[in-house]
Amino acid sequence: MDLKKFKKVGAKKKKLLAGFLDQLNDLVPEDMQEIVVEADARVWQKTDCTTCANCCKKMTPTFTTRDITRISRHLGMTAKDFKEKWLNKEEDTGDWVNKSQPCQFLQDNKCSIYDVRPADCAEFPHHNKVPFDMYNDTYKANIEYCPATYSLVNKVRKEVRKKYVWPED
Repeated sequence: MDLKKFKKVGAKKKKLLAGFLDQLNDLVPEDMQEIVVEADARVWQKTDCTTCANCCKKMTPTFTTRDITRISRHLGMTAKDFKEKWLNKEEDTGDWVNKSQPCQFLQDNKCSIYDVRPADCAEFPHHNKVPFDMYNDTYKANIEYCPATYSLVNKVRKEVRKKYVWPED
């Protein structure tokens, strides 16, 4: 995965794809879920997250209390020590997030705590959320970081525009 190339392409098309997602707030094709499932299957035929790991390099998951307990136990430390060493509490949301990026558990583009990783990481890039259009803000935020999300939204947009009379971008 050429992240420099992706960053340029993603930045160039982010506004277009975000605009499409905004349109989905008001217009949702009747077969939207089928379109998403088919497009997502094609995306994952060509996507290997271990060649990218951009999510771990540029984003931070939210750590739930369960995540903190599970991961700290796995690492042989107390939840308090784990938070002090690795996490910050966001003032506006109260969420626990990584102190730094890339993620401290990223090693050679792979997660060193994969089996006990945060739920937010396990669910990323959230393509399986249903209904798709209820997570437009999530996809908009991920377009510029996740090549799989970029590809999914781009494929869904093309398919919707092909099958339906759709507002201009």
